[in-house]
Amino acid sequence: MAISKSVNNKKQLHHHSYISVPSEEKSGFWEQPDGLGYKPCLDFSNEYKKASVEILKDRTKYLVVVVSGGMNQQRNQIVDAVVIARILGATLVVPILQVNVIWGDESEFSDIFDVEHFKRTLADDVRVVSSLPSNHLMSRPVEEKHTPLHVSPQWIRSRYLRRMRREGVLLLRGLDSRLSKDLPSDLQKLRCKVAFHALRFAPPIVELGNKLTERMRGKGPYLALHLRMEKDVWVRTGCLPGLSSKYDQIIYNERKLRPELLTSRSNMTYHDRKLAGLCPLNALEVTRLLKALGAPKNARIFWAGGDPLGGKEALLPLMKEYPNFYNKEDLALPGELDRFANKASLMAALDYIVSENSDVFMPSHGGNMGHAIQGHRAYAGHKKTITPNKRQMLSYFLNSSLPEAEFNKIIFDLHRDSLGQPVVRTSKSGRDVTKYPIPECMRNDTLGQRVL
Repeated sequence: MAISKSVNNKKQLHHHSYISVPSEEKSGFWEQPDGLGYKPCLDFSNEYKKASVEILKDRTKYLVVVVSGGMNQQRNQIVDAVVIARILGATLVVPILQVNVIWGDESEFSDIFDVEHFKRTLADDVRVVSSLPSNHLMSRPVEEKHTPLHVSPQWIRSRYLRRMRREGVLLLRGLDSRLSKDLPSDLQKLRCKVAFHALRFAPPIVELGNKLTERMRGKGPYLALHLRMEKDVWVRTGCLPGLSSKYDQIIYNERKLRPELLTSRSNMTYHDRKLAGLCPLNALEVTRLLKALGAPKNARIFWAGGDPLGGKEALLPLMKEYPNFYNKEDLALPGELDRFANKASLMAALDYIVSENSDVFMPSHGGNMGHAIQGHRAYAGHKKTITPNKRQMLSYFLNSSLPEAEFNKIIFDLHRDSLGQPVVRTSKSGRDVTKYPIPECMRNDTLGQRVL
């Protein structure tokens, strides 16, 4: 959805010369967190490297995977597909992307990702081919539809290896969260290698994504917001958009018609969900949070995400407070988005690039894209990423008697440790290494440094 701007505003946006940053822009909001010297480090063990020799020689076992969901959900499943292929010592066939039932997107792997780069990057880890060899094309693969959640490498081997050796081909579907988050160190490193190195977007996406980034950065730093205010998000989370009774009723009616869409806890009221931090922030809440965190009024903001329920009306609080407010439709020149039209995955990839490249990133709600970008930015040197502390802050948002200055101070203090600082994944069980790459995928060679 393009939010209309004046012609002059658009012309200025496409003028790429760098100008001095106004004093307001030099506020602490743009300061980056201390990365404590952590750098990417994917040093695989000698045992892993020795095993690679035999794995890469094998021509008897092939893994075919069908991945589903939106682009970022597909990314997660592709990462785990590579790791499963490695566990089984199998050749991976380039993953098949299931047609997305919500958006009707028929994009293939090669439309979204650079296939040859994917193969080259993983050449020392897993053999990747574009299709099954002719002698396997007519064979009936062993199909597994019901892999349990969070399985171990031992489970994978005991369940599939003998059948795979016998049949030659294994077909897996629905890999979302099937593989354990806690794997041996080498396999965690492989996850990082796939997520941060192998899964590069296709050249046309990278080219336009970088152009949009340049247009945002042409006049200094910018903030990227991932806004989750689409109709389906409000329905799935059991939350309300906070616009008017008309829109609340639309959500109530949709949820009544399709109760199976509700993914949040069905026994909780909307108010309880809100206070528990389970609801996306709406535009007014995002605006108040940014103001409390010191975002200057002239901050340039790129917003990623689908069309919000309520259209422009839903975004008015943000647009009023921060007039330099753009999405990819605003930034693109006439015709530049034509080849991506009606392809939600390609549009999401453009959002990903501009968001990952930003000086500051903030999602309004958790989710696959927010988590992926958080991990990518950590791996890139802990670029500032604001994680809204919804559970602790929302009671203050609902307290209308709190003076603004006091509110701002409380909210600012609540987020001192939520700005993208290094966090050790293993300090809490079940964390994804592609969201928290320390300690398996990043190393600090200096002594005496401490992280959360």
